[in-house]
Amino acid sequence: MIRINLLGGTPKARRGGGKPRPAPEYAGGGGEGPSTLIFVLLGIALAVAGWYFWNTRIEAETKNLQKQMADAMRENQRLADVKAKYEATKRQADAFQRRVTTISDLKAKQTGPHDLLELVSATVNATDALWLEAMTNDGKALTFTGMALSPNSVADLMANLQKTGKFKSVEIKEASQDNTMKELQAFKFELVCELLPDAQPKPEPAKTGPATPKS
Repeated sequence: MIRINLLGGTPKARRGGGKPRPAPEYAGGGGEGPSTLIFVLLGIALAVAGWYFWNTRIEAETKNLQKQMADAMRENQRLADVKAKYEATKRQADAFQRRVTTISDLKAKQTGPHDLLELVSATVNATDALWLEAMTNDGKALTFTGMALSPNSVADLMANLQKTGKFKSVEIKEASQDNTMKELQAFKFELVCELLPDAQPKPEPAKTGPATPKS
């Protein structure tokens, strides 16, 4: 009679003393955890995502740097334009200042002879009975030639010129009677007035009056 073990118990040992073979096991396909392929795919996805975000950040920083460089170049150009305008304005101001200085120097150089002539004119006008015919200036001395109605008038002129404080010395170089003026007694005279160092103007061209024939 054949017996069937329905309880799944261990079958009896075979005859001959051999051990019973274990029942074969079959690996199940579900519920036992992710496979290696899933981990590989997940790693690749993470790497791609990291590269994308890194590349996006680099591009953003590059664009930001390019914008900053463009802004800096525009600012440099603006500053260069401002500098060029400033230098142009400064050159114009310097040129104007040079012109003003030149004009001032010319006026200063003209002031000495002008003031000296005014002083001489006032001194001559303050002296009676004489007048000047010519004056020359060599930068160191003034030479006067003129006519006087008396020797005393020439002496008064010399004293008045010495009192001005502009001359180191006032000397008479020549004095002679003018016989051409028969109605009056007149004397031709020539004075040499040596200028003080602080009153020496630049030489001026000779100023001549009406010619008087020599006696």
